[in-house]
Amino acid sequence: MKLIIIGIGLIGGSMAKDLRRLFDDLEIYGIDHNTEHIKEAIALGVIDREVTMEDISIADLVIVSVPVKVILNLLPQILDKVKNSALVWDVGSTKHALCKSIKNHPKRDQFLAAHPIAGTEFSGPKAAIEGLFEGKPQILCETEKTRPDLLAWAEETFSKMKMYLREMTPKSHDKHMAYVSHLSHVSSFMLGKTVLEIEKDEQNIFDLAGSGFESTVRLAKSSPDMWTPIFEQNKKYLIESLDAYIDNLNHFKKAIATDDHQAIYEQMKNTNQLTQILNGIKIK
Repeated sequence: MKLIIIGIGLIGGSMAKDLRRLFDDLEIYGIDHNTEHIKEAIALGVIDREVTMEDISIADLVIVSVPVKVILNLLPQILDKVKNSALVWDVGSTKHALCKSIKNHPKRDQFLAAHPIAGTEFSGPKAAIEGLFEGKPQILCETEKTRPDLLAWAEETFSKMKMYLREMTPKSHDKHMAYVSHLSHVSSFMLGKTVLEIEKDEQNIFDLAGSGFESTVRLAKSSPDMWTPIFEQNKKYLIESLDAYIDNLNHFKKAIATDDHQAIYEQMKNTNQLTQILNGIKIK
């Protein structure tokens, strides 16, 4: 089986490692605009060798793991080139614009819109981790538009990777990702920006930043190349979530300014229920 991965970073590279473990006959080829990523991926054994877009027709499976704005332009070209038995799936964080862009493509049934909810703040082939997706959800959109035999193979493969499946519409996916994931990244970036602006002494940041600050700004290490297009494509739902977030910040600020300690306590206490919710997800 021949796999071509377009974008050999954390997610693409981790997919490659898991699939190599699962399939003895797998040959893995890579496409990446960053030549250093290609060299690293080959040296680390993540891919076997480099190919180009002209080689897409040799693939039995194509995984598209590039920024969502690039996927929009690239996916129709990939579908144009793949052979009739091949499956193409993406791993992007937005789905509505992507699914809409190829809804009339003659090979639409060879595409599966997928989004593994896993990752770290690191990027590049060196960040790839075998087993990254174990116990994690794989979101699938518009499965009814993917050819049944290809969908069945993909779902069986995700199961072998020990992922669990959830189906969502593209709009629902984007809305809930804005609320739970994309807002978290904005919050982390802006917290880091605020601290850098008001605390001019870098030594103070280093000495006084405990584990709470470090964990809260962890996502601010994420790639702007990846996240700017996500915010652009998910503008509507991200603005909705930001409005609610800013409203909560203003209420909390007012409670502090007016010495309303009970309101401060209640807001924090009510938020503690997140512990139970997140523990429930982990058990699942």
